[in-house]
Amino acid sequence: MSTTLSPDSPLLRPALVGGWVLPNRVWTSTPTVNRADADGTPNARQARSYAERAGAGLIVSEGTWAGAGGRGGPNAPALRTARQQAGWERVADAVHAERGKIVVQLTHAGTTDDRTPPRAPETDELPGIVAEFAHAAELAVDAGVDGVELQAGDGHLPHRFQADGVDPRTDAYGGSPENRARFTLEVAAACVDAIGADHVGVRISPGQQLDGVTEDDLSVYEVLVGALAELDLAYLHVAAAADDPIVDKLRGMWPTTFVLDTGVGSDDDTLADLVEDGRADAVTVGTGPTTRLR
Repeated sequence: MSTTLSPDSPLLRPALVGGWVLPNRVWTSTPTVNRADADGTPNARQARSYAERAGAGLIVSEGTWAGAGGRGGPNAPALRTARQQAGWERVADAVHAERGKIVVQLTHAGTTDDRTPPRAPETDELPGIVAEFAHAAELAVDAGVDGVELQAGDGHLPHRFQADGVDPRTDAYGGSPENRARFTLEVAAACVDAIGADHVGVRISPGQQLDGVTEDDLSVYEVLVGALAELDLAYLHVAAAADDPIVDKLRGMWPTTFVLDTGVGSDDDTLADLVEDGRADAVTVGTGPTTRLR
């Protein structure tokens, strides 16, 4: 997508999202680049990079690891210590200096121990993992970040609970769509309790096959979105093709801001039509500075 739009483009209309007044409806979703310090602390280079995207309606950060054992690779950003929080404060200050807004996308590798590789967590580990998400959300807003996005798609831990084709479970978190939605709902509710619904969004990617995740039964998303709707979150962020039937189905169920990520290659007119037609309230685009959107 280009960063030069006609002044009357629907993408340039301001929007009220949760507690934020956003200047436009083009959000930027940052890919994972793993440029944090070795301990997961965002550094000055990352702060500058995010500030360059401040013209977006909202910046969604790269995946940030919420748990002690939840790091997804070397130099992946994290948010659980005072030093990491100070790094995110640096990022927030840089973005706000350019009149932008940013949320931290929270994820987890499924273990609470740095010495254990990512794996499907045991049932008795789940309350601790949920608490780590909520703690990271608190650290984020205390650092001055505008909110958090729960990464419940793209092969990340919540997605692996939702999907019927990976990590089969026989406990209360596996089997039926209601059970498979349970973990994501618990994390979302804990984040809402910690920082308020106006500061929480959720990203999902129905049917996406990534990192070993496969799913045939997409009815879990009707269960999940219906229950998330009751939390009155700031937004729902859906990664799917614009012509995927599930988009309009979930759009019809969602009461607040509905954000659509149609992937690489969507042109300005297509994205503008999605907003003009009411199929989405905002759209996300990938990498690249968005300063000229202002």
